[in-house]
Amino acid sequence: MSRVLISAAHKSSGKTTLSIGLCSALSYRGYRVQPFKKGPDYIDPMWLNQSCGRACYNLDFNTQSTDEIEHTFFHQNPDADLYFIEGNKGLYDGVDPIGTDCNAALAKLLDTPVVLIIDVQGITRGVAPLVIGYQQFDPNITIVGVILNKVAGDRHERKLREALKRYTNMPVLGAVRKSNDLFIDERHLGLVPSNEHQFSSSKIAVMRQHVEQQVDLDQLIEILGLKKATNTSIEQRPDNRGCDLRIGIIQDSAFGFYYQDDLQAFKHLGARLIPVDLIRDEKLPEIDGLFIGGGFPETHMKELSHNKAMRQSVHDAVMSGLPVYAECGGLMYLCHEINWHGETLPMAGALPASVAMHERPQGRGYVKLRETECHPWVSETGRIVPAHEFHHSSLQNIGDGVQFAYDVVRGQGIRDGKDGIVYKNTLAGYAHLRDTERKHWVSEFLSFVRKKH
Repeated sequence: MSRVLISAAHKSSGKTTLSIGLCSALSYRGYRVQPFKKGPDYIDPMWLNQSCGRACYNLDFNTQSTDEIEHTFFHQNPDADLYFIEGNKGLYDGVDPIGTDCNAALAKLLDTPVVLIIDVQGITRGVAPLVIGYQQFDPNITIVGVILNKVAGDRHERKLREALKRYTNMPVLGAVRKSNDLFIDERHLGLVPSNEHQFSSSKIAVMRQHVEQQVDLDQLIEILGLKKATNTSIEQRPDNRGCDLRIGIIQDSAFGFYYQDDLQAFKHLGARLIPVDLIRDEKLPEIDGLFIGGGFPETHMKELSHNKAMRQSVHDAVMSGLPVYAECGGLMYLCHEINWHGETLPMAGALPASVAMHERPQGRGYVKLRETECHPWVSETGRIVPAHEFHHSSLQNIGDGVQFAYDVVRGQGIRDGKDGIVYKNTLAGYAHLRDTERKHWVSEFLSFVRKKH
């Protein structure tokens, strides 16, 4: 099938908004687009999911082996016409200085051509050596075209096209004008997620229209060899697995950071996921365990705090020993209170700590965790677990005698090189885990739930 990786010369080039617009435009033409996102990202996949109506999967060298990346890529929705990958950062940027985890490495691993987004603000003739450099830096990367982004006007576009035509053989697939319509509101952790963006559907429609008007979709389709599959049906095998557990999962405008394949692992292992809204629901349903993912409780703290009945329900569930797993935003909600912009509001009060927000990140990037003997799910200690963290909050007034599930080998965690507060049957930390062969946390958590059930 056809495939493409959308990358850029550097971060903040407009890659995400153009990827959303491209996915939507191609889907609007009747192509079945299967989206992927490189790296440990939750927000971009939510937008890509909505733009083409298909769940977006992450491809991440940190949490996955190369075999797992290939399996994730090649075994999702074989009825798709196009496998579409949005990269992260620049084409050759990554943690490893020799490039083993960069976008180019992913393109080579998956034998995927690249479309390069170039932020051309302040550039005219200089676009040519930039493109030549990206072509020649790694001859094994196939850059099939560029999209010029943030173009100032017709005169600017003409100079850019003339330079590329004179000095390179690179096709120009589009020249997109700089426009406020192509910006998604941002906050301290990046873009506003689509699950809380009031006008996400209309925003995607506007992005699609800009792409349709300023990108040569016919040329892109021809270059990628994109065709609509004639066989649109997939044999559906009956799923005879029984579900013996009911796991509550927080899904509302405040919480929505979940990996799609993690959610599939729950279902595959016999758990039925029960959606819970901490803002609108009055109490937890009848469940055997609870999973509170990441999100932005600080921007919704008034609504969350106002729902006293739900805060009490979650508090009582933790105190009664319900197995609970919470990541980052979930950790924050379980604490006594959140302080942000001079305002302090109560949360669930289930963990002996308070939350303070900061202007600068308190933890950001890949982390490595070593499991301790206090970890409630595992019998083997000392394993190194890859994960990631991204938070502007820290915990204060942590109670005496608090136990931690992890020693932080790399990263910040909660405090003093520790992460993962263990309290009764609850595990809550800043690290975001992903269920892969390097850490099958879903099966471990469900085994723990069954043991306590």
